[in-house]
Amino acid sequence: MNLLRDTGRPAGFNMVFWTVFALTVAYRLLFLEDLATGVRFAAVMAVVAVLWLMLPWDSTASRRRKLIAPCYLAAATCIGMVSERTHGPLVLLGVASFVFLHGMRTGIMAVIVYLLGLLLSMLLLGTPWEWAVAESLFMVIFSTLVLGMAWATLDARRKGEETRLLLQRVRELTVAEERARMARDMHDSIGHQLTVVKMGLENAERFRERRPSQAWAEVRQAKEMTARALADARLWARALRPLDLDGHLGAAALDRLARSFDGTGVQVGFQVTGPERRLDPDTELTLYRVLQEALTNALRHARARHVRARLSFGDERVVLTITDDGEGADDITGFGLSSLAERVHGIGGRFSAGNAEGGGFTVRAEVPVSAS
Repeated sequence: MNLLRDTGRPAGFNMVFWTVFALTVAYRLLFLEDLATGVRFAAVMAVVAVLWLMLPWDSTASRRRKLIAPCYLAAATCIGMVSERTHGPLVLLGVASFVFLHGMRTGIMAVIVYLLGLLLSMLLLGTPWEWAVAESLFMVIFSTLVLGMAWATLDARRKGEETRLLLQRVRELTVAEERARMARDMHDSIGHQLTVVKMGLENAERFRERRPSQAWAEVRQAKEMTARALADARLWARALRPLDLDGHLGAAALDRLARSFDGTGVQVGFQVTGPERRLDPDTELTLYRVLQEALTNALRHARARHVRARLSFGDERVVLTITDDGEGADDITGFGLSSLAERVHGIGGRFSAGNAEGGGFTVRAEVPVSAS
């Protein structure tokens, strides 16, 4: 049934409702007067339960669906006709839904109207004013708690949504910045290779009649350079994949990134040690970029055949180590590692990169689980 789906009901209010519902039923069973009254009470309580399950808690609900809220309040009020002094909490839980549907001001106005109606009805029915005031004060306290819960839940939802949107925007800007940098690097590498190819083919065209052997040499060189440019283009296509890698985050995203280099001629192993913990988004993105840059450099510059990556979780810090069996490097200034070092230091981490003992190259990033 569509009315029972996507109500947006907070778990806390749901727990309170069913607790109060069970206590109300138990109270009535203890003081059951006759069978007819019990049947009427059961019928009203059944209607209240069904309406509660249908009650929307999202301000974006349709107008027709929002009409369930006053229907629920009317049904909860009817409980008082068959079981005195047991319907107030259930009514106020319905008022809480008004806060979610129409805002805090509407919820407060609904509570005021209800409390005034409760006080006047008790006085008109002959209830001593002391008892009427005492019961009204009790309902004021309970309604304040309910409205407080509603406000706190709404505020938490609002801040959570703001945080989600801000995080999404930060990630988009970060990815855009990284892709702009990669685009510049791609232009420098592939652009240079294609320029060499173009010049070689022009020379081959110029030499094709007077010096055919040199023309064919230019063609062979252009062919080799074209294959190199194609390999680099495929590598950059892998590097420009989205961060979430089909919805995977944390260690799973790093593992998917490592496996995305399958078929490049480099065997990449990825290992996780220690109890895995949820990473701060900045930490997660930094580790992703470190692994991405290290794998790219191992393939483009080090001519490595094997790369080992290990992600080690500690209590407060996490360490990512990438080691290859390539040729090492005398100068790493062009490897893009300086920007990685700045990023790692920016979140309170430590970064190192250099030739490993016995050959190869090692990149190590130690960062806090939660970025500072």
